[in-house]
Amino acid sequence: MKLSNNAIHLLEARYFLKNAHGKIVESSEQLFRRVAKHIASVEEDKAAWENRFYDLMAHLYFLPNSPTLMNAGLPNGQLSACFVLPVEDSLDSIFSTLKDMALIHQSGGGTGYNFSKLRPQGDRVSSSGGTSSGPLAFIKVYDAATEQVRQGGKRRGANMGILNVDHPDIEAFITSKSKRDELQNFNLSVGILDSFMRAVQNDEDWNLINPRNNKITKTIRAKKLWDLIVAEAWASGDPGLIFLDTINRHNPLPKLGKIQSTNPCGEVPLFEYESCNLGSLNLSKMVKHGNGTWQVDWKTLEHCVQVSMRFLDNVISANHYLLPQIETETKNNRKVGLGVMGWAELLAILDIPYASGTAVELGERIMQFIQAKSYEASEDLARERGAFPNWEESIFSPKTPMRNATCNSIAPTGSISVIADTSYSIEPLYALAYKRVGILENETQLEINPIFVSKMKKLGLWNESLKDEVLSTGSIQYLATIPQEIKKLFLTSLEIPWQYHLQHQRAFQKYTDNAVSKTINLNHETDTETISEIYRTAWEYGLKGITVYRDGSKANQVLQACHLNKSANC
Repeated sequence: MKLSNNAIHLLEARYFLKNAHGKIVESSEQLFRRVAKHIASVEEDKAAWENRFYDLMAHLYFLPNSPTLMNAGLPNGQLSACFVLPVEDSLDSIFSTLKDMALIHQSGGGTGYNFSKLRPQGDRVSSSGGTSSGPLAFIKVYDAATEQVRQGGKRRGANMGILNVDHPDIEAFITSKSKRDELQNFNLSVGILDSFMRAVQNDEDWNLINPRNNKITKTIRAKKLWDLIVAEAWASGDPGLIFLDTINRHNPLPKLGKIQSTNPCGEVPLFEYESCNLGSLNLSKMVKHGNGTWQVDWKTLEHCVQVSMRFLDNVISANHYLLPQIETETKNNRKVGLGVMGWAELLAILDIPYASGTAVELGERIMQFIQAKSYEASEDLARERGAFPNWEESIFSPKTPMRNATCNSIAPTGSISVIADTSYSIEPLYALAYKRVGILENETQLEINPIFVSKMKKLGLWNESLKDEVLSTGSIQYLATIPQEIKKLFLTSLEIPWQYHLQHQRAFQKYTDNAVSKTINLNHETDTETISEIYRTAWEYGLKGITVYRDGSKANQVLQACHLNKSANC
């Protein structure tokens, strides 16, 4: 197992165990062994499964979400990444949830909430005779608390704040990030209803309704509200959209009620007090070489899916739960989210451009395969261990015994992609060389894509001037010496038409029972009409959520192509 310098740097900063003096007392082998041992502790044949889990991680075929890597094997180790908490319309509920949030953030988890049950600002409060502060005021309280609670000293807390599109305070919510330094610890999304999208299409009126008494407080043009959402997303990247009706059409447990919220990055729609355990397969490793070409290694992929699903189901049993309600909900439904990373690198290895129909078709085929095999694995686990307790309330009953209410989720894989030294999630390559700023406090990591470098060397194109060009621009699109098909193969995120970004998200969403976290990266010159079209198309495609990011629209940008740093090179 050879890890990149950036991976070791990240592991040393955040993941390796340290003694009382802050000295690292663990290697990468020991970290993977610690995790494997703990996750196998719920097995009868502990030693055999520990070795299988270790091999899976040590070969970088699969990595679980960060809290599992950080906390497995520790006393009271909290292993889940994602939680949704309730926010009811009472001071008691609001601040009870705030306390729960602090505990979850301290343990390395992130939290999502829908604030739509809170009465609007200025509404009367009968118990005190005063008026309500409204959802936005309490979102700011949660944001300030997050700022103070460092996640186990390892990473800052992440939140998803959702307000439904018919809430009276929706306009203030949409514009709440127009001051750049506001709500830095929140992703904000508008909870979108199909009826609103139709009202926008038909240029109709839209009613805003007080959740306290279900009375209409205001009527506005739906299109005016839509234009406000689009303008703010253009300016700051927030708000994204969460398509609540689409989510609930695919809810595997409809008898338990409606899902109203997701985790911080939108890839896991959850009931209140549910948590989800995520892990990602490294697609850049699922290849084999034969007859002079690279191809997908379906056999290895199938094996990794089977072992990963068992790993994730074990996490639910081996986990330490911070709250009894979370333990109950999580164990009743046993939701897991097996996803992917390294998709862009797999395509590069196979000489398939990201911006091509061939890539989209392969993405759909791979995710269909992963979902089918993960369902088979969950069925096998149900036969061995029993179906999840709420199975009879699910869409799988009475025909298909399942161990897990959901099996798949496409997470952003921010940190684990760095550890696995591969591309993020299903995103295209951000740039061929870039600075990663902010993932380790104020430190900067430099990244030149290794698959790009090896391809260039193989073609005899790698030299100092090419290296200088890539370091100064992050791209090869302006070099006359590079053949056209190579330029197409290495188009970067901002150079790929948004239509292909969305087609990839649709291809993977089609066979993902949770959701897909994907950011449509756009160049700085993108106009608001384009963002409107992207958001509308996402709804038409049946996506569960959508986020855009126009380059340079946030002051502190995590990924920066080298030319954006206004320096000659990185």
